[in-house]
Amino acid sequence: MLVFLSAPPGQEPSLAAGVAVELVHMATLVHDDLIDRAHFRRGKAAAWSVYGAEAARATGDYLFARAFAELSACGDAQSVQVLADATLALARGEALQRTQTHDPSTPVDAYLERCALKTGKLFEAACRLGGGCSGYGLALGVAFQIADDVLDCSGATIETGKIAGTDLRDGTPTLPLLLAAQEDEVVRAALAGGPMDGALVRVAATGALERARQVALDYAAKARACLNGELYKHELEALTHAVVDREA
Repeated sequence: MLVFLSAPPGQEPSLAAGVAVELVHMATLVHDDLIDRAHFRRGKAAAWSVYGAEAARATGDYLFARAFAELSACGDAQSVQVLADATLALARGEALQRTQTHDPSTPVDAYLERCALKTGKLFEAACRLGGGCSGYGLALGVAFQIADDVLDCSGATIETGKIAGTDLRDGTPTLPLLLAAQEDEVVRAALAGGPMDGALVRVAATGALERARQVALDYAAKARACLNGELYKHELEALTHAVVDREA
């Protein structure tokens, strides 16, 4: 969607670029579920939980390779470089997340850097491949990720397609968990790997969900501020609201 909506007036959007970005996105989901041992994705059983770890790993690798094959067939070396840079950022973000696991003292800035690498850079690449504003894509991606992390603490499984509290169980320091851990020792201990009993309820009691959502809204506003004369400006503006005001 971002590739197509970012196309400037008079320029035909690149189908190959849109396909390539979506293939990379799907590859990251398959690998993320395997790494995190997440059993569900969008309400369905994760690939690794059905077909095994080796099959999921090979599938993710194939999707990455297929993405670059689609894009390189167009003969546009610059586009291949854009997607390669984004893919490298995804790997760096995943590595950064590993170093932050079970660390309730993770600085918020370090968390935001992780969001930019793991999510923002792919959104940014989609916009660049479409010919649009990269600043919009980066800010939109961070807003999307923060909203996703809030949903992990508050969303119903039937709506999100994932089991609530996964980040806390895995010790992944997200913005709502970090903000709550600053005020509540039970949440802090749970994030560090201690007992989880009642911790998720206490996250909500601190007001951390609302504060984290406000940060997501701020990034959405930053994304809108980057828009200037785009052909699909209204649709891109609507997207900044949709990524935050969602239930899945």
